[in-house]
Amino acid sequence: MKLIILEDALQASEWAAKYIRNRIVQFQPGPTRYFTLGLPTGTTPLHCYKKLIEYYKNGDLSFKYVKTFNMDEYVGIPRDHPESFHSYMWNNFFKHIDICPTNAYILDGNASDLQTECDTFEKKIKEAGGIELCVGGIGTEGHIAFNEPGSSLVSRTRVKTLAMDTILANSRYFDGELSKVPKMVLTVGVGTVMDAREVMILITGAQKALALHKAIEEGINHMWTVSAFQQHPRVIFVCDEDATLELKVKTVKYFKGLMIVHNKLVEPLYSMKEAKDSQPSKRPYSD
Repeated sequence: MKLIILEDALQASEWAAKYIRNRIVQFQPGPTRYFTLGLPTGTTPLHCYKKLIEYYKNGDLSFKYVKTFNMDEYVGIPRDHPESFHSYMWNNFFKHIDICPTNAYILDGNASDLQTECDTFEKKIKEAGGIELCVGGIGTEGHIAFNEPGSSLVSRTRVKTLAMDTILANSRYFDGELSKVPKMVLTVGVGTVMDAREVMILITGAQKALALHKAIEEGINHMWTVSAFQQHPRVIFVCDEDATLELKVKTVKYFKGLMIVHNKLVEPLYSMKEAKDSQPSKRPYSD
């Protein structure tokens, strides 16, 4: 496990964007070799997406040979609803880059058979060769995607009923009216994300501090589903200073001491404009 601690949320987002860029460039995707990327929604990844768009516009990064799988979608609201995750992804990311629309997979919350839709989504991930890098965020109670407290830590993509705390938190996107907030979602499972070859979780803000503490300093607990990633062989938590407020001083000091090594993951910053033979075929180091 790696814990990357940056000064603020902006720096954390930029570090994450640099890491995604380096992973895609070093992978050297092509017509017969797609990079597969799991993606979240919410406030936390917005600046990360802005930086990735900037890299694309500068010619440093291309998503032509990237396939994406989004973590979740509301049940029962139209795809073009301004608060659907389909709208979020296209407005904030996809329409600004060169990804092929058929390679951007988002669950359909209006499917006639929701469980079949979930099963098909899992099948598409397998057909794509699995997810190379899954990027996620967490809720204040430590849920990854919509795997609310009490979710199975081996769960797969499925229909999920939202907890009241999540409905209250999401009401800010629906004019503060609880009646407008969808009560059900389709979400990848904890097991689905655990199957990714690598996982990067973004955690920013003091409101997420307890969740980060539960994620890395206490035992694995299905009431804090993000804690399951203690058992993932390649997981990176990227956070800001505020998110570390509940961590032990020695934990923070230990991981800050490793930053000189961890920063080798994003320094140097590679570009698709450079000659292919100048790109290293592997990541610079591994735990």
